[in-house]
Amino acid sequence: MTVEATRSARIEPGPDDCIQMYRQMVLIRHFEEVALKLRQAGSIHGVVHPYSGEEAIAVGVCANLRTTDRIVSNHRGHGHCIAKGADIKRMMAELFGRSDGYCRGKGGSMHIADFDVGMLGANGIVGAGLPIAAGAAVAAQLDGSDAVAVGFFGDGATGEGPFHESLNISALFKLPVIWVCENNQFAGDTPVASGLAARNVADLAAGYGIRGEVVDGNDVLAVYSAAYAAVGRARSGGGPSLLECKTWRHHVHAVREVPPPDRRPAELKAEWEARDPIPAFEHYLRERGVLNADQMADFQLSVDHSLEEAVAFAEASPYPAPEEALDDVFAA
Repeated sequence: MTVEATRSARIEPGPDDCIQMYRQMVLIRHFEEVALKLRQAGSIHGVVHPYSGEEAIAVGVCANLRTTDRIVSNHRGHGHCIAKGADIKRMMAELFGRSDGYCRGKGGSMHIADFDVGMLGANGIVGAGLPIAAGAAVAAQLDGSDAVAVGFFGDGATGEGPFHESLNISALFKLPVIWVCENNQFAGDTPVASGLAARNVADLAAGYGIRGEVVDGNDVLAVYSAAYAAVGRARSGGGPSLLECKTWRHHVHAVREVPPPDRRPAELKAEWEARDPIPAFEHYLRERGVLNADQMADFQLSVDHSLEEAVAFAEASPYPAPEEALDDVFAA
């Protein structure tokens, strides 16, 4: 298995940025593993779509963004929330359905948002976040700022009308938006080749006259570099870009109390998981003398402690009162 990448000139972050990116990748991975354990134990409810294995994409892209830049996520949104700076205590409280959660316990895993850090929300409807990202880019353009918007979506969203509509309007108005496809090879249990006629998602960019690029989504430095160029173009008026980050999710599409069987080919799973983005980045950090094994272990312990605090915060938070059921509901 190889990833064919059409790369921009390589730009690498400095040591301090690398350390921050490593911590975020570890935090996302451990947050997801904790969430899965809690879901299977029945401590939290609803469906969890784990981001494990795709951490390099959210972190590599968001490392190039400012707080005033806005992102829109999809159903697999925990990684994007964390990479953009959301509070893991409030995220965890939302998973527990508690009133201190981001949506006061009413939104759940697929609807976390934090406007203060530029996270406009996850979205449980496939492809529905893309027009919102386009709208955020229109707002930035009308404001005359150099802010950008990022729309994260999966390969399955390319079959939805809003994908094509959003790319088209972004090209027409030369919007400051970066479209980031997280191609994890399967839309649920459907292989990409069974749902997409084009060889690559990035090839679809040509039909709208915008730049498309295939990126190794398991290489955080490759993602960082491609996003650096795309964000720079968007800020300077160069218009939208489509980045297709090829990756692999470690778990099944969606996890409930009893996980469904994983129908993906075992040999393909083993091949991709041998390219896990976190060990690959750890190797880079050791080789460059940025972090050693002991320092990495300390980071992991620190992350685990933070997650223990987040779970304790969530468990101590009250449930929403029954009489608040219709508060903050604007449509039904």
